[in-house]
Formats: sequence, C-alpha cells, structure tokens
Amino acid sequence: MMKIKRLCQLVVASTLILLISCLAQGVDDTHKSNSTDIDYQLTSSMDILLTSESGDKLAKKENIHFKTGKADGHIISIRPDIVKQTIEGIGTSFTESSAFVLAHLDKDKRREVMDMIFSANGANFSLTRTHLGASDFSVKGKYSYADLAGDLTLKSFTLAPDKEGFDPAEYPGIKDPDYDLLPMIKEALAIKNRQDDKELKIIASAWTAPWWMKDIETWYIPGSAENNWQGTGGSLKQEHLPTYADYIIKYLDAYRAEGVNIWGLTPVNEPHGNNGQWESMHFTPESQNHFIKNHLGPKLQSSSHAETRLLIYDQNRDGMKHWTDVIFADSRSAQYVYGVAVHWYESTKKVFEEIFDKVHEKFPEFAIIHTEGCIDDLGKDAPEGVTDPARFKESGWFDNDAFWWNDNATDWGYSVTWAGVNADDHQIYTPVHRYARNIIVSLDHWLAGWVDWNIVLDQNGGPNHVGNYCGAPIMIDLNSRKVYYTPIYYVLAQFSKTIRPGDKAVQTTKKLDGLDSDALHACATINADNVLSVQVLNTTKRAIPYVLQIGQQHAKVDIVANSVQTIRIQL
Repeated sequence: MMKIKRLCQLVVASTLILLISCLAQGVDDTHKSNSTDIDYQLTSSMDILLTSESGDKLAKKENIHFKTGKADGHIISIRPDIVKQTIEGIGTSFTESSAFVLAHLDKDKRREVMDMIFSANGANFSLTRTHLGASDFSVKGKYSYADLAGDLTLKSFTLAPDKEGFDPAEYPGIKDPDYDLLPMIKEALAIKNRQDDKELKIIASAWTAPWWMKDIETWYIPGSAENNWQGTGGSLKQEHLPTYADYIIKYLDAYRAEGVNIWGLTPVNEPHGNNGQWESMHFTPESQNHFIKNHLGPKLQSSSHAETRLLIYDQNRDGMKHWTDVIFADSRSAQYVYGVAVHWYESTKKVFEEIFDKVHEKFPEFAIIHTEGCIDDLGKDAPEGVTDPARFKESGWFDNDAFWWNDNATDWGYSVTWAGVNADDHQIYTPVHRYARNIIVSLDHWLAGWVDWNIVLDQNGGPNHVGNYCGAPIMIDLNSRKVYYTPIYYVLAQFSKTIRPGDKAVQTTKKLDGLDSDALHACATINADNVLSVQVLNTTKRAIPYVLQIGQQHAKVDIVANSVQTIRIQL
C-alpha cells in the first residue's frame, strides 16, 4: 500500500512539474505571440516628413492611416515592445575651418546660419565634436596649447589658438576678426540656452600631442622618396605618457573655465595614423590600453572631470573589434571607459553592422558612437563624376543638389592600387545615400550617437592646410557670401529633429519581397511620450509602396523615389 501511495505521489508530482513547465512555456509563447500582435489602437500618423531628390526639404506630407490585420508586399515591421540602446544624439562638429568660414559673414547672417544648425527651429543638433589642438581642418595647422618644449608642468598652456580670431589684414574677407573655434562653440551654447531643449554634448579629440612629447619631435612627417613613402605622425615618448594625460586634463579645465563642459573625450583621433599627411599620433590597442589604465583613466577619475565619457579607438568601424577585445576586456581599463568611437572611411557603402552586433553581443554595457564622417576627397577626378564637364559643366557640387542625390562622389580609396585596399569598398557613391544608410543601419545595430564632421566649409571644401578638401552640410562661397544648405543638411536635420537624446531604438525588420537589399533601409526609435519615429531611405529612382506593420495594425505607405522619409506615430 505504501509503495502504491508513493507511486501515486510521484505520478502527481511529475504531472504537476510537467503542467507547470507547459504553463511556463505557454506563458512565454503567449508573450511572444502577443508582443507581435499588440493592439496599439492606431488611427493615423502624427506627421510625415520628407526630403527628396525631387525637391522636398523637411516637407510635411499627408498622414497615413492604420487598419487592423496584416498585409502582403514589402513590409517594414516595428516592435516597440523590444527596446534597445538609448540614443545620445545626432549632430555635427565644430572646427577652426568652420569658424573661419563663418567669420566671413556679417554677424546677423552668421547668427541665422548658427540658428539653422543648433536651434529648435533649425536642425537642433545635440551631439557634437571638436578638435583638441590642430587638425587638418585648421587654417594653418601645426599648433597645440602647450608648444613650449620641455614644459612638463604645462605652465605655458593657453587656449589662445581657439579664441584669437583671424586678422583681416591677412584675410581681407573677414567680417568678424574675433570669431574663432571657441566663440563658435559659445554661440551654439547660447542658442541652446535660449530654448527649452538645452542638450548639447561635445566630444573632444586630439589629433596629436604637442610635438615635443612625440618620438619624431615634430607634428608629422609626410611620405617621401627618402622614407619610402612611409610617412608618420609619431608616437608618445614613454616619459611623456603622464604629461599627455595632464595636458588633456588641462584642456578640460580650461574649457570649463570658459563655460564649456566637455561631455566626451577620445585619447587621439585615428590612432592608426594617416601616413603623415597631417597632424596625427599613433597608438596600438595595447599601448592605448596601457595609457588609459595607468595614466589618463586614473587622472580623469581623480579630477573634477570624472563624469567625462572616455571613448576608445576613434577610427574606421571595420577595425573596432580588436580594439574592444583588448581594452573592454581589461577590467582595469574598462572601469574608466564609456564606449568606442568609430568613423566610416573604410567603405563608401558598407556599414559594417555585423561588427557592431558582435561588439555589442560581447560587451553590451559599452556604447558605440560614430564621431566622424564626411564626403572626403571632394572633387577628385572620376569617370562620369562631378568633374565630368559633360554632366556638371561649371556647377560642380556647390548650389547643385543633383550632385548630392546621385552617384558622383569618390573617396580617398577610389581607383588606388595600394596593398590592402579593396576597390569594391571604395566605389563612386551617392552622398545622401551614404549618410542616410549609415545612420539608419547603424542605429538599427546598437549605435548610440552619430556625429558629422565639419558643419560649414567654403565653396572648395576648405580651408584645409594640407588640401584635404571635403564636403559639408553647409557650404558658403567666400566671394559672394552665398550660403548653400546641401541636401545633407536637410537629411541630418530630419534625423536630429525626430531622434532626440534619451530616445530608445526599437527592433525593426524588413521583408523586401524581391527588392534589392539596398533599396529600402529602416530603423525606429521611441521617446518617453511613446512617440515612435520611423526612418526610411529609398535609394532607388522609383517610388516604392510598402506596408508599415506595428502590432496588429498596418498602414500602406508610398515613399517617393530617392528620398528620406520620417513617419511619427503616437502609440
């Protein structure tokens, strides 16, 4: 009898365990099912913004209307219930070259341009970057804030290069001789302070330490026949590792004294170097890890700048995995680090989202920030490109939207035959597509913030003290004073106005039903008020109808040819 009773107890217990397991599985499956079929009670979109080759510039379009159920066709599915990374912002950069160009405008005109960049009525950029000392986008270059050799205590440190202005006797077109990099940053902060949304985060990056701290004891050595065309920016002398850390802290102190708080920091821009073409300084993942762990990290932590976000690397995104594997995996360094900074110059079309996914999967607590991207090598000769007189005659890229909306741009790697350069990664490309694709795909794969390079340049893509001319969202003819807001400006403004700091990315998938995988790109973010912003890029020359699916609701949408569309929906 006891055996039978015990057997019955075992059967009952086993049955209960099986039932509980089934119920648990059932709850999980129900949750998964419901999460894709949530009834959000959607009626219509709040608004739709469009920027297109056909002439739309942040244009408001007719709202779409939702129905219950699902539909076939090209489908973009949004999962607002699957929340991903928090967004730090979308924005641009302060450079001495930009300040120089703006100094050529009357003050009222300059304020109008700055409002278009930083005010809520303009692009309202929230995440920015600036150079710490000279860069290629300095008017003359070759300077730091402590140029006195052997000044270990940095008594000679001065911010004069960032605020001394430009002499009209040397530059006759200058309208405001007192305008410079620091005044430009202060003007942007003043604009932010006049409005409710005061968000302006600044990331500072040094291109190099002061020349005397480096093993080459100069700013950079270009490639030449004498050195087998192997130029260099040099590396820090071991005895100056602490000196350079002190120099960075001194910069943060000095900028704070001017009323400018630096939100983020990278130890150096592009640590792989640039073959000595302009200011640079080399680190390996291992040497930067040593510098952070033993010098910069502890000094930041013990200073009044402990909240400054330290970002490692700061070069092309294809190489970030090795850097994160070395530095993020070292707990002694990682304790000081906020994330990794990346650029886009290793491909004109690839986004390298698979690397983003791998880095996030391995190190989910660290942010990924895109700190630089631009249309480099502006005007480089290319078959059927912008310099082809049969296509653009004298118009070029300035005040010519057609250049920015079509395959006309080339980059540094176009048609080169250097070892290790894959020509397929450096094809002629459409500038708007490169920007919009890179931002949308990156945000859909764990990117927390995206920063453009120079916000303003002249009609040639400068000034640049080594002739490295690039495109900018805003270009100004220094002779006529004409201000040209390129299509890139309007695309960036559209993203910035609808993706704000604190918003969160949500899961987005697409089923293109026979379309090329590059035809449509989409991402989505949600804010604290449950407003969903869906960003869609159409890279083709024809309108594409698609279905926007959100839970149980769907809407049929048309996106016009060659355009960037933003749909905002109240959930």
